[in-house]
Amino acid sequence: MQYLHTMVRVKDLDASLHFYCDLLGLEEISRKDSEKGRFTLVFLAAPDDRQRALDDRAPMVELTYNWDPEDYDGGRNFGHLAYRVDDLYALCDKLQAGGVTINRPPRDGHMAFVRSPDNISIELLQKGDALPPQAPWQDMENTGSW
Repeated sequence: MQYLHTMVRVKDLDASLHFYCDLLGLEEISRKDSEKGRFTLVFLAAPDDRQRALDDRAPMVELTYNWDPEDYDGGRNFGHLAYRVDDLYALCDKLQAGGVTINRPPRDGHMAFVRSPDNISIELLQKGDALPPQAPWQDMENTGSW
């Protein structure tokens, strides 16, 4: 397993970039604008992690700016922790056997979401290419919020 990133929702992207980059010293690694999803993702890394972030896409902070105004209360501004895993299906099997609810099953062989006992959302991403769809995951519906 490898730590990837932590996602934080921001209300004002310019003010957040000023804080994280100009003041804190993080560096912008990549940016993605989604017209369809109406959001911008900006990935930042500490200077000493820059090369690893470029090579491995980790470790980083993901700033998520939703274009439509939204108030973030109840911790919604903190998004999730993300980990790259060797075998997504095997890990989801293990978690489920341990009593963990798979909130967003790995239907696509690429991504799943679970929650910690403290209700922190955890994103699990398959290392390398997505695995072929596999039962029982391929037909499983989302459970709760992820």
